[in-house]
Amino acid sequence: MVSAVLSLEAAAASDPDRIALIIDERSISYGDLAAAVRQCAAALAARGVVAGDRIAVVDGGSRFSIATLLAAARLGAAAALMNPALTPPELRGMLKNAGCVGVAVAGQAYADRLRDAGATTVVTESDLAGDALPVPDAAETPDAADALILFTSGTTGLPKAVGISSGQLTARIGGMSVPFRADSTPTVGMMCVPFFHVGGSLGVLGSLRSGNTTVVQTRFEAGEWLRLVSGHRITMTFLVPTMLQRILDHPDFAHTDLTSLAAITYGAAAAPIALVRRAMDALPKVAFANVFGQTETLGAYTTLLPADHRDPARAGSVGRPLPGVEVRVVDPATGDDVEPGTVGELWVNTAQNVTGGWLHTGDLGRQDADGYIFPSGRLSDTINRGGEKFGPIEVEEALRSHPSVTDVAVAGIADDELGQRVGAAVVASTALTLEELRFHCRELIAYFKLPERLAIVDQIPYNATGKVSRRQIAALIADQA
Repeated sequence: MVSAVLSLEAAAASDPDRIALIIDERSISYGDLAAAVRQCAAALAARGVVAGDRIAVVDGGSRFSIATLLAAARLGAAAALMNPALTPPELRGMLKNAGCVGVAVAGQAYADRLRDAGATTVVTESDLAGDALPVPDAAETPDAADALILFTSGTTGLPKAVGISSGQLTARIGGMSVPFRADSTPTVGMMCVPFFHVGGSLGVLGSLRSGNTTVVQTRFEAGEWLRLVSGHRITMTFLVPTMLQRILDHPDFAHTDLTSLAAITYGAAAAPIALVRRAMDALPKVAFANVFGQTETLGAYTTLLPADHRDPARAGSVGRPLPGVEVRVVDPATGDDVEPGTVGELWVNTAQNVTGGWLHTGDLGRQDADGYIFPSGRLSDTINRGGEKFGPIEVEEALRSHPSVTDVAVAGIADDELGQRVGAAVVASTALTLEELRFHCRELIAYFKLPERLAIVDQIPYNATGKVSRRQIAALIADQA
C-alpha cells in the first residue's frame, strides 16, 4: 500500500495541477490531495494512531475520507470504511467486529453518531484547520499487515470485517490499473457506488495510481448522474443494475448527451436479462462488461466481456473466470463437484482471496461446457418448498417477463405444511393478481416454483450496493399476503 501512497506523491510532484477528484463540482488536484493526505496523517499520528491500528472512517466519498484512507496507510494503519447510514448501535457492533481503536474519523454530519457508537476521539475535517503538525514519513508496511478494512454487505446479518493486507491490496490495484505517467492524458471516470463498497474504494485507488480523474457522485440520483456524465465528458463508470434501470427510466435520458461514454461495467447484484438488452439497445456504442465477485475476493473474479454480450447463449451469464482464477461448482452438502450445467455452490481459489485457499462463496450457480458461469442466487436465499430446492433469481426472471412487472424480488415464506412457500414482492405498472402471474409463468418455470404469496409494492427496498435483503422481503410479503 505504500506504493499507492508514493504514486500519489509522484503525480503531485510532477503534475500537481492535474485533477484527481471532482466532488460536488469542486476540482481537487493531485497536489491538493497529497497535501490533505499529509495533513490527515499528521493529525492521526498526533492523536496516537500507530502502525497496526484499525481506524473507523464514517463518511461518504469525500476528499476527507479518501485522504484519510491514504493517510492511515501512510502510518501503517488501516482505514475501516463504514456505511454512514448506519445507526449508533450498528456502528458499535462494527467497531467491535473490526477491532477498531478509540480514534475514529467522520464527516461532520456523522461525528455525533460515531461518538454515540463508542469512539473516544472523533476527528473531523474541521479539526484539521490550522494544524501545523509534523508529517510522519511513510511507513514501510509489511505485505501481511492490514492496509484496508472493508465489510461484507450484511444482507443476512451484521456486516463482517474483511481485512485486506498491504500485499494483497498493492497486487490488486496493480492488476487493475497502469502506473502513473506524466505524459499521459487522464481519463475521466465516475464513482457513483458507495466509497465503502469494494468497487468504490478500489476504483478510486486504481484511478489515483494511474493519474486519472474521478468524478464522485456522493449519493446516486439518476438525473444528476446524467448531468455529470454529459458535463464532465465521463468515459467509463461502474454501476449496479438498479442504478442502470433508473438511468434508463429517467425522463432526461433520451435528450442527454452521453456520447463520451465508452464503457459501462456493471455488477454487485444480479442483472435482469431484459435490463441488459434494453441498455445495449439504448447505448449501442457503449461497451458493456459484467463482473462477478465479492468483498472477500477483492471484487471481480469473473467477467462477461462486451463481445459475449452479443451472444444470446450468454444471456444471464457473468462470464468466465479471470486469468489465475479457479472456480469449482460443488454440492454444498458433500463438497463434491457437480456435473456441468448443474447448480451448486461456487468455490473460488485465487491469489486475490483475502482468506487464502478455496473460498466457499455462498453463491449458487452453474457452469456450462465453455466455462461460462450463470448465477442462481445465494445459498442462504435458497427456497425449500417441500424438499424442492431452488434459487429466487429464476423465479424473478420469469416474473419480470410479464409486461406489467417493472421490478420484483422473491423470497421463501415460512409455511407449516411445506416449510416454505414462494413469495413475490412486485412493482407493477397496472393492476395484477397472483393468478395472472402464476398463469404467465406456467410455461417458464416448474409448477413448484410458481409464486404463492404476492405483495404489490411501490418499490423494492435495495441496500446501498444494489442488493436486496431476502429476510426483509419475506417479512414484507408475509405482512401483506
